[in-house]
Amino acid sequence: MNYYTFFFFILFVSAGVHSQKISCSPENRSAVELKIGEIQQISTDVPGKTLVAIGKTFIGTPYIAKTLETGPEETLVIDLKGLDCTTFVENVLALGLIKQNPNAGFDNFTQALEKIRYRDGNLNGYASRLHYFTEWIANNEAKGLIRDITESLGGINTPKALHFMTGHRSLYQALEGEKTFQEMVIVEKSLVDQPYCVLPVEMLKKNEDMIRSGDIIALATSIEGLDVTHTGFAIRMPDDRIHLLHASSSGAVEISDLPLVDYLKKINKNTGVIVARPNF
Repeated sequence: MNYYTFFFFILFVSAGVHSQKISCSPENRSAVELKIGEIQQISTDVPGKTLVAIGKTFIGTPYIAKTLETGPEETLVIDLKGLDCTTFVENVLALGLIKQNPNAGFDNFTQALEKIRYRDGNLNGYASRLHYFTEWIANNEAKGLIRDITESLGGINTPKALHFMTGHRSLYQALEGEKTFQEMVIVEKSLVDQPYCVLPVEMLKKNEDMIRSGDIIALATSIEGLDVTHTGFAIRMPDDRIHLLHASSSGAVEISDLPLVDYLKKINKNTGVIVARPNF
């Protein structure tokens, strides 16, 4: 039995308000504690550059899909040994958030991760996770953690109904249960009026100089019912072009060889990007 299938569960009270159930292997707890020590050595205080520096410490970490799908009960999954594109972004942000506290430890990290990953920062079942990345952006903006700057870069508002998950129920094991399925139906209906602003590739090319290292880049798609297919961080490279620091499905966390504008041309059904700027 390896660390991907062996989890221990921790139950503790956070701020005297709610209990937090965690799935984490001993190896991953050690990895978190080591990573916290490692990021405290990062000297830059420039917010975006700090996040990029944290993100670069994960380069080479294997890409593993569906790392959060661990069983019938939703728990806060802690896994730094294998990342998908979203968990890479979430873990980097959580580490960036606690870096401001020189005495931060494992509990601080789990609290930050829950705040980022779940609607209004509260884990309350599968449907409370921010599955659609546009809601992830909007909810974390409401928490004061990030700002959606897509429109200011020339993005175009294009309303889009989100129903991919319930429309492809068989792809999500958690949706086999009728209760959870109906909860996701309600979530999707609540997103009907949510703004969907996308920066087309041509406008991205024109305004690339306005994007900073550390900005969150989400790849928008024309797939029916779905908003985003991939995400990562903008990183300005020595060629003075914006590239993508991301957990690539081709293998591991890496920096794209191509500038973002050219990288997007290879993505099937891509319609542009959504850009969010962290506030820390």
